[in-house]
Amino acid sequence: MRLQAPETSGSPSIFNLQEQALAEALTHPNGVKTPLDKISPVFPFSAAQDVSQVSGTAYTTAQTLVQQVAYTLSDKLFSYSPATFDLDAAAKSWSAASQPNGHGAVTSVNAMETRLGAANVLLGYVFSPDASPEKKAVAKSILASTASLLPMRSALDQLASAYEAASPFVAHVAAVDLDVTSGKIVSDYNAAVTVAQETGVGLVASFSAHEAQHMALFATLAATVLPTVHIYDGVAVSRESTKVTDVLEQSRLQSVFDSILAEQSEVGKKVDQAAKVNGILKSLNAELGTAYSMFEYEGHEEPDAVLVVFGSVESSLATQVAAGLAKTGEKVGVVVVRVYRPFAESYFLEALPKSVKRIAVLGQVNDQTAVNDSTVQSALWTDIVAATSMSGIWQLPPPTLDVKYARETVWSPKQFAWIFDQIVRKNSVSIEIPEEALTSEASTIDSFELLSEGADAKQYIFWDRDDAASTPAAAVVAKLLAEDAAKIIAFSATYDNGPLAGVLQSEIKSSKQSVEASFHVESADVVVVNDIALLSSFDITARTKTNGSILLKSNIKDEDLEKLPAAFKRGVATKSINVVILNIDEDASAAVENALVQLSFLSVAGLDAPLEKLSVSNQDSEAVHAAAASLATALRKVEVPKEWAFAVSETEVAALPTLPSATSFTANDEKNPTEPIFHLKSTQSAAQTLSFKEAYGVQSALRPDLGMRNYVVKVKENKRLTPAYYDRNIFHIEFDLTGTGMEYGIGEALGIHAQNNAASVAEFIEFYGLNAEDIVEVPSREDPEVLEVRTVFQALAQNVDIFGKPPKRFYEALAEYAVDDGERKALLTLASAGGATEFKRRAEVDTCTFADILEEFPSARPEFHDLVKIVSPMKRREYSIASSQQVHPNEVHLLIVVVNWTDPKGRERFGQASRWLSQLSTGSEVTVSVKPSVMKLPQLSTQPLIMAGLGTGLAPFRAFVQYRAWQKAQGIPIGSVLLYMGSRHQREEYLYGEEWEAYQAAGIVTLLGRAFSRDQAEKIYIQDRMRQSLDDIIEAYIKEEGAFYLCGPTWPVPDVTEVLQEAIVEGGRREGKKVDAVKKIDELKDVGRYVLEVY
Repeated sequence: MRLQAPETSGSPSIFNLQEQALAEALTHPNGVKTPLDKISPVFPFSAAQDVSQVSGTAYTTAQTLVQQVAYTLSDKLFSYSPATFDLDAAAKSWSAASQPNGHGAVTSVNAMETRLGAANVLLGYVFSPDASPEKKAVAKSILASTASLLPMRSALDQLASAYEAASPFVAHVAAVDLDVTSGKIVSDYNAAVTVAQETGVGLVASFSAHEAQHMALFATLAATVLPTVHIYDGVAVSRESTKVTDVLEQSRLQSVFDSILAEQSEVGKKVDQAAKVNGILKSLNAELGTAYSMFEYEGHEEPDAVLVVFGSVESSLATQVAAGLAKTGEKVGVVVVRVYRPFAESYFLEALPKSVKRIAVLGQVNDQTAVNDSTVQSALWTDIVAATSMSGIWQLPPPTLDVKYARETVWSPKQFAWIFDQIVRKNSVSIEIPEEALTSEASTIDSFELLSEGADAKQYIFWDRDDAASTPAAAVVAKLLAEDAAKIIAFSATYDNGPLAGVLQSEIKSSKQSVEASFHVESADVVVVNDIALLSSFDITARTKTNGSILLKSNIKDEDLEKLPAAFKRGVATKSINVVILNIDEDASAAVENALVQLSFLSVAGLDAPLEKLSVSNQDSEAVHAAAASLATALRKVEVPKEWAFAVSETEVAALPTLPSATSFTANDEKNPTEPIFHLKSTQSAAQTLSFKEAYGVQSALRPDLGMRNYVVKVKENKRLTPAYYDRNIFHIEFDLTGTGMEYGIGEALGIHAQNNAASVAEFIEFYGLNAEDIVEVPSREDPEVLEVRTVFQALAQNVDIFGKPPKRFYEALAEYAVDDGERKALLTLASAGGATEFKRRAEVDTCTFADILEEFPSARPEFHDLVKIVSPMKRREYSIASSQQVHPNEVHLLIVVVNWTDPKGRERFGQASRWLSQLSTGSEVTVSVKPSVMKLPQLSTQPLIMAGLGTGLAPFRAFVQYRAWQKAQGIPIGSVLLYMGSRHQREEYLYGEEWEAYQAAGIVTLLGRAFSRDQAEKIYIQDRMRQSLDDIIEAYIKEEGAFYLCGPTWPVPDVTEVLQEAIVEGGRREGKKVDAVKKIDELKDVGRYVLEVY
């Protein structure tokens, strides 16, 4: 958190320069002003042309401030920015203008492409042996989105493993990605957390634009300790324009960096990473007068319930809502995670109030499917559970709820108030607020007014087609309002390329007190609708204030007002909304139309603005005067009939969206896109196509839709390990790699591109009335010139996830094909907020598939070429590899359990991939790929291995033991191997039992701890076997510096880690030392000696 203003230099700020430029412009001798450059409809306040001008008080964005830090403190800047994201626009302009960085040199900005192995080029710079010590000490920086992080993983892994020889490396990453399933731009922290966990890089978060510069500076300083990723919201926070005070100018930025770096050079080498990073943060606070912490608490002094969060919008909103609730006496609080890696459990426990009785962890997962999957836990939850369980503070740690949410979640303050209410009173927590939970009083409370604590708070919304002449109007208004130095303006814009082939929605918030949290306007004083068609696409009145105003740009006549959508009329009448029509002459120029929208808004909002000021911001200043002359006749107020409150329509949709979906950062430049041409062809036609490939332009490729290295392997052996009578089918499968060139490492995972069950596919084809042998010809998604030719059967078996879980967007898309009105309304309801409860039941309880929904709604029957557009593609399934390639050079082995359950209708359901694999016969071909993992052997072969595997979690440990056996056979000395395994019954689930015993007899496995929980009256678990051999663990783990690994479900993590904690304490006691076990586990995590792969 920020407490006081730091010192600033005497150079003028952007804000001062803007004011000066405006004053000079207004001194123009005639009544018509010279216009400024064309204003952006998204960024009203253009980035500083000179990096040295970024200082003082300025209207800017978090992205600009991040670029300023990266440019100032680096000599080389690598940018992985998609063209429309503009993550590097300012830095590029500064570099092109040869502007100096903090060292007096010009920072080179290198635009790179995101692809597998991204950032490998950077390794040459950070490890360069030719660089002088002075140059090697200068940070190498990256500007990127989270979409680029996963392809960078291998480079980051190499960097982290040999960082002592590298230059400081920092990646400033906007948490933003395009979700291909929903088509939405989402805030993605999941990728960053995954990469940080797997590679050991640091992960630091900014919560708002107001601290983005400080955190970018902190991350660059932390990069002197370990490679660091600075993450911040890339959808809202990085692109919202607002007034930021006390911005450090370039020379001050460099001096603070140098001062802290000099101070940290005196820190001893034996100090662990977390302590070093914490020391840097304290030094930063001392320099800037701030109070940042690795974990920050806000709320009641003695809370009963605490929420733990990570992420920009999540942290800022939770903090402000918790503070507000605490003032009213609610015993709640929030711990926001600023430094996620290195995860210092001791610092977290210091921040966590000891009065807490219940903890809820708000953890992001990839998508709604993962949210609904009870076997998936968020990474943050796993860390918090481990921290509280091993702390020793509580005899019984407080229960910890995993509140998962998908990347596409759009947050509001009311959601956090709802979450806090639930964690105090309930045993489960949901993200979405059910309608019945909203009282009439709660629904009228406006979050912005509440958080800004002032009656002067005003909010405005502008809706428009994204290519309309009036799109800059909102930005011009925002810039005009920002001239009031007493006000703080926040401006944001969202492009939704779906409705009307492209919509731009802009929001303006005005208040005297800063509200750092970024969220959508809930209750606008004035809403401007620049196209009447928008009334049928969005619920405009839902976010209009009671007694507020709607300015509707339309040439609609009074006698046609009854034709307005029924929902709109009801909303207007119910909320007593003032409706004003703006009628613009059809012959008016685009500039006049734009100016009229601005002037009309100012009139409706009751705001004054001299024409001279508007003339400065508009491209055609003469148009401003022409618009002013016609304003009086262009506006008319609508007299709202009382009957509108009861308006109904037979064709009315159950619930229109209230918010736009961010699907792009630019206007839709493909208003009439050319879609891939799908054909159903005869067998003869297909044969011609395949026989004369050159003539038809056909190319053959192995799964061309997948952007990774794939291999076709053959099943060598497939055998069930559990008895046929047993209720769990666990099987061992081997693949032959001969001739594929595939290589894999110890601990890596194998991605399986499975197929749908052939019988189920045939059944669906018959039900849907398809011909299995018909040919589908469609351009590849990656290259429209390349055609894929498949039969209908092949497409359903290999490409289309017809038996997967449908998302909400499927119901909405399917509704377009429903002939029956009742079915159409039912589908639209399920896709709306009002159908959330029923949708959740279908997804989680009934486990409905795409095929089930098509069967339930028979009137909705899209043609096959349309069906494949709206059904999700099949995804690969990853399994830990259970073999070492040194021992089996031409084989890869897996250990898998078939996932099965019975749904409420009594139908037996199966996991698609596990069932398919279990039924494969010898010689069957499978498409596979290799994925890195966190399960890595220690650097020294003599370091002991302590492994705990439950069920199929034994898979990677079989590979470990095979590799150790191979090493020993090569004459390489190896350390001890302690293997603990857990399952229900020895007779049925002693997986690889004979192998383990053989390895033990050969001296490879030195201890075999077998826990069969249900073979005796008293249940024995894996942690019990570990505790029984505590002396062996102390010797291997503590004295001989071994590495511990746990693979399997999450539930034993606290118990198993408690045993390790006991070993650490006892080992220290025997040496006459008092050891902080919690802190020690943190250290072991950082060096890869405490590794969890849980699910």
